[in-house]
Amino acid sequence: MQGEEQAAPQGQPAAAEVIPTTFRVARERTAAEAGRGRRLRSATRATRVAVAGATGKVGREIVQTILSTPGEFQLVGALALEAGRDVGEVVGLPASGTTIDRTIEEVLRKDPDVLIDFTHPEAGARHLLAALDAGVRPVFGTTSIAKDTLQAAFRLAVDKGIGGAVIPNFSLGALLLARLAREAVRFFPSCEIIELHHDTKKDRPSGTARRMAEDLQSRTGLGVPVHSVRLPGLVAHHEIIFGSAGEILTLRHDTISRASFVPGVLMAVRAVMQLDHMIGSLEEVLEVLGQTRP
Repeated sequence: MQGEEQAAPQGQPAAAEVIPTTFRVARERTAAEAGRGRRLRSATRATRVAVAGATGKVGREIVQTILSTPGEFQLVGALALEAGRDVGEVVGLPASGTTIDRTIEEVLRKDPDVLIDFTHPEAGARHLLAALDAGVRPVFGTTSIAKDTLQAAFRLAVDKGIGGAVIPNFSLGALLLARLAREAVRFFPSCEIIELHHDTKKDRPSGTARRMAEDLQSRTGLGVPVHSVRLPGLVAHHEIIFGSAGEILTLRHDTISRASFVPGVLMAVRAVMQLDHMIGSLEEVLEVLGQTRP
C-alpha cells in the first residue's frame, strides 16, 4: 500500500499479502519449541537501520524522523536512485554522514540490524530474501510481493532465528478501522469496501483493502466487493459501507500525510528485534510490544 509500486501483469490479480495459515502455525510451533528464543538488542546500543527507497514518498518521512530524533535508532544505510549523495541532504536535512548506495549488497555491507523497505514488488522481493540471507531483520511496507517469495521469506526467517515483518499498512488509524469493522460486521453482515489512492499507485485493490475484505468475508461467509479509485490529490483512504434494512453504517479512515506511517514502522522495528520469526500485521506488532491498543 505504501511503497512506490509497479502494476501487476495485465489480467493477473495482485499477489495476496495474507500469510498462509501453515506458516503461522509453523512459526508459532518453532517459537514455542525454542522458548521464543528472542534475541534482544543491548539497551545501551541504538538499533542500526537501513532504508531502501530512502528518498521515496514514505522512505523520506522515515529517514527524516530517524535523523531528527537520534538515540534509539541509527541510520547506517540508504538505498535510492541518488547514489553517492548524502541522504540527509537529499531529504532536506543537514548532511548526515550516510551516503546513498546503489545496490542492496552495498547497503547490507553496512551491517544494519534492520532493513526498512518501501520500494516496489520486484525490487522488494530481492531485498527481502537478501536481507534475511544476510541475517538482517526486514520491516517491509512494499506490497504485492509474490506469495511464493513471502513463503520462502517466512521459512528463511525461522531457519535463521530472526524476526521480520511484511505489513501492507503501518497506519494505526487503519488498524483501528479494521478492529471497528469486525465489531460492525457482527450486526451488519452485508458490506462493501471503497479504497482510494494517489494516481501513481498501480496495484488495485490495495493490500489493506484485500486483507480487510478477506477478514470480513471469513466472519460472514459473504463476498465483500472492493472498489478502487486512483486520482491525483489522494493519499490513502479506506471506506467500509455496511447496509441493513432501513439504515447504513459507514466507517472511514483517511491518510492525509505519509508521516502517519512512521510510528507504526518504528514500532515494527522495535518488535522484530525481539522475534525469531516473521509477522504480517500491525496487530501482531502491538502484541509483541505488549500493547493492546495503539
